Amino acid sequence: MLDALASALQLDAGTLKLFHVESATQTELFRLLPSVDELLRSQAISPLISAHGHAAVVEACRAALDELRRSIVEGPAEATANRERVESAIAMLPAAVSAQLAHSSRLSLRRVVNATGVVLHTNLGRAPLAESALQHALEVARGYSNLEFDLAAGERGERDAHVDRLFRLLFSDIEAQVSGQPSPQRTQSQFRTIVVNNNAAAVLLALNTLAEGGEVIVSRGELVEIGGSFRIPEVMAKSGAILREVGTTNRTRLADYEQAISERTKLLLRVHRSNFKIIGFTEQPPLEALVELGRRRQIPVVEDLGSGALVSAETMGGVAEPTVSARLRAGVDVVTFSGDKLLGGPQAGILAGRAELIARIRSNPLFRALRVDKLIYSVLESTLLAYVRQQFEAVPALRMLQLTAGELLARAQALAAQLAASCRGRAQVEVVACESVVGGGAAPGWELPSHGLAVVISGMGADELLIRLRGHEPPVIARVEHGRVMLDMRTVLPGEESEIVAALKSALGEI
Repeated sequence: MLDALASALQLDAGTLKLFHVESATQTELFRLLPSVDELLRSQAISPLISAHGHAAVVEACRAALDELRRSIVEGPAEATANRERVESAIAMLPAAVSAQLAHSSRLSLRRVVNATGVVLHTNLGRAPLAESALQHALEVARGYSNLEFDLAAGERGERDAHVDRLFRLLFSDIEAQVSGQPSPQRTQSQFRTIVVNNNAAAVLLALNTLAEGGEVIVSRGELVEIGGSFRIPEVMAKSGAILREVGTTNRTRLADYEQAISERTKLLLRVHRSNFKIIGFTEQPPLEALVELGRRRQIPVVEDLGSGALVSAETMGGVAEPTVSARLRAGVDVVTFSGDKLLGGPQAGILAGRAELIARIRSNPLFRALRVDKLIYSVLESTLLAYVRQQFEAVPALRMLQLTAGELLARAQALAAQLAASCRGRAQVEVVACESVVGGGAAPGWELPSHGLAVVISGMGADELLIRLRGHEPPVIARVEHGRVMLDMRTVLPGEESEIVAALKSALGEI
C-alpha cells in the first residue's frame, strides 16, 4: 500500500516512509500538550486568573499553546531531541502565559518621545498639553464639578460658559472696534463661542444650521482634503447643504461669487488651505471684499480657519498663520478652528462669531451629539487662561515653535556628549543642522531651522535602528535622512534626553 501511494505521489517509498515517521512523531508530540482547560486548572495559572480575569487568561493560554504547536512543526526531525525540547517548553507554559498576559494587558495608548521635529504630529497626538492644564483636568476628573451648574444662581448653567468668558476676553479689543464703544459701555457681547469634538464637526454643524437645503458658494481652489477623511464636499453633503463651486483651482475672483448668488444661496464659505499652497498664476479676492459682498447681499460668511492661531507670528516663532482675531476683525460672521493645532490645547472644534448666529448653531440638536465633556473643557479653559495672562511659554506647542536654532544646538551638543559617554564609540553620533516643520496641516511649507543628532550604528541599517528605538519603553520616534537616523531636538521635551540615551543603549545591546 505504501508503494502504491508513493507511486501516485511520484515519490520513492523511502521518502514517503520518512515523511510518515516524521508526521507520526509530530502527532505524538502534539499529544503531550495539555488542553486549555488543563492549563486553567493548574496551580500556576490560578493566580493569573485572579489578576487578569478568566477571558484574558484563556486567550493567553490559547496563544501560548498555538506558539508551541508551531515550534513542533518547525522543530528538528530527530525525535528524541524534539521530545526533550517540547517537554521543556510545556514546563515553561505558565511563564509563557504570564508573559503573554503582561504584553496583552499593557495599555495600548502610551507616551512616546517625539524626535521627528514635527511639532503638531497628527499620528503622535498633535499638541502636547500644558502642565497646568493636566493638573486642572485631574482636579476636575477625580470628583464632581460645576460643568453645567451656575454656582452663583444655584441652578442649571451652560457648559460653554467656562471657556466662552475667556474667548470674550481675548476678543474684547475686536468688540470695541466693531461696536465703536469701550468695554464698560457695551451691554452685550458681540461674539460668542461654542465647542464641539473637532473642527470637522464644527464645519458640519455650521453648515447644517445655516445652510441646510440651500447652496453654499466655495472656490474650487478651497475644496480641500485633510488626512483622507476630511473632504469639504463630503462634509457639506452630510450637512444637507448644496455645494456651489466657483472659479478655478488657481484663480477665483469676487465676481465669480457674485454671479453665483441666487435665491437659493445660504452661505459664502471660505476654507483655509491648511496642508498645501497654490503659487504662481493665482488670484483670490480679499477677505474684506468677500465680507462686504455678504453684507450687501445679506448672506453670512463662514471661514474654516483650521489651525486656530490666537496670537501673532512673532509669538509663534515667526510662523505666519492667520489669527482668529484677525478674521473676526475683518467681519467674518463665524470662524471655525481646531483646539489641538496652533492653539496648543486638546482636540476640539471651536465656533466663534456673531452672537446671534452662534446661538442658532448651539440650538441645533446636532450640537448635543457633537459637544465635548468636562475633561476637554478643563484642559481648554486652562490653556486659554495662559493666553489671557500672556504666559505663552506655558503652552508647549508655542514654546517649541519659539525655540531658536542656537538653543537647539546647545541641547543637541549636550545630548551628543551623553551618548558618547554611554555608547563608548559603538554608535557614530554627529550634531547636524536640520529643519523642523509645524505639522498638523498648519503652515504648509513653513520650515523652522533646528539642530539634531544624526546616528549611525555599524552593522545596522537606519530602518532597523528605527524599529529598535520604537520598541523601547517609552518608544522613541525619529526619522531617516540620508541613510542616518535623525533625532530633531525641537520636539524632544525637556528631560526626555535620558530616555533617548537609554533607548540607544538598548538598541546597541541587541547586537
